[in-house]
Amino acid sequence: MEWERAKTYIIFLFVLLNLGLGGLRFAESRRYIMTPEQERSILSLLQQNNIIMHPRIMRHSPPMRQLNVSAFYYDNDMLIDIFFDGNATHILDPHQYIFEGENSRLTILNGFIWYGNPYGFRSQVPTSTLTASGQHIISHSDALTLTNAFMLDYFPTFRKDVIFDVYDDEGSFVGVHIFYTECYQGHLVQSNFINIFVTPVGITQIEMQFGRIDGHSGTFRPIFAQDEVLLTFVQLAQRIRPADSDIPIVITSMDLVYFAESVTDQRGGTGYTATPFYRIFIEGNEDIPFLINAFTNVSID
Repeated sequence: MEWERAKTYIIFLFVLLNLGLGGLRFAESRRYIMTPEQERSILSLLQQNNIIMHPRIMRHSPPMRQLNVSAFYYDNDMLIDIFFDGNATHILDPHQYIFEGENSRLTILNGFIWYGNPYGFRSQVPTSTLTASGQHIISHSDALTLTNAFMLDYFPTFRKDVIFDVYDDEGSFVGVHIFYTECYQGHLVQSNFINIFVTPVGITQIEMQFGRIDGHSGTFRPIFAQDEVLLTFVQLAQRIRPADSDIPIVITSMDLVYFAESVTDQRGGTGYTATPFYRIFIEGNEDIPFLINAFTNVSID
């Protein structure tokens, strides 16, 4: 009888302990969630400064760690298989690796890879539309049909990041530029990128740079919430906006990525540490985001 009563007490204490731990976890998680009042305040401040924000504000900002990434190092044989089906001529150069095919060229220099083929990668031609002015244009979906297939075959851990059209000085359509960035545990690693340029003849240029992701490092550190980062952006906007301009600044996208302000360009050298950064894209400047350190709330000039 005494043992039964003791077991009841023990079970009761375990229940209380679990409830207490659950309450602590809930309270801890609530520390990193923006309140509705904070959200309304920052949106009001943006409006007062003639800034329009299209994306929804991220209300959850839990602590994060840094990320270790190896130095840039590539398997030349793999790249030759991708771009030349294993059959390329090696051009001797003391400073860089150069490989050539019938109409294509691959250059590897200081951790940076560049591929070009004016006739299109493997003669894969996208669907294009002929306009009344005689221009051939490509929709984003048709360009992505080619680039997504390429990425799925060779670089499946990369995700489509940014896409925009390119025009020449006369306003004529040239092609579609598509940026892919490697994704690690739900976050993009901006230093690991593959940029693909698609014209009416196909994929004519590919630029890439990446290292091996070796996992997180260090301890968890608190990051600034998005409303605090947007306050920093308001201050930046005052510097970039012409004094007499009444045209609003439109934020088209805002996210949280890993980024390194400086990386090694030596093949096989020491790796680097990537830090959480907020990216803010504005209308009319889709390819170069504003970068604000999530640990310090300081922007990169």
